[in-house]
Amino acid sequence: MANSPQARKRTLQAERNRQRNMGQRSMMRTYIKKVVKAIESGDKQAAQAAYASAVPIIDRTAGRGLIHQNKAARHKSRLHAKLRALA
Repeated sequence: MANSPQARKRTLQAERNRQRNMGQRSMMRTYIKKVVKAIESGDKQAAQAAYASAVPIIDRTAGRGLIHQNKAARHKSRLHAKLRALA
């Protein structure tokens, strides 16, 4: 348990940041799922639009340090490969 005022404040800040980070990570996963769903449905236009909206979200998540840059690149690469295979 936090004993000093500084430690109590840091505990509150850490929890607030954890909640925000969880939301950001969840949003990224949702955008990725939208792309995959559009690809599976076979709708190329919708898949391209979903991919175009997902890429900045993935980059932003990596930029904030919530996921590693390599993981962001891997997600984008795999989604783009699936999109190319759709054509």
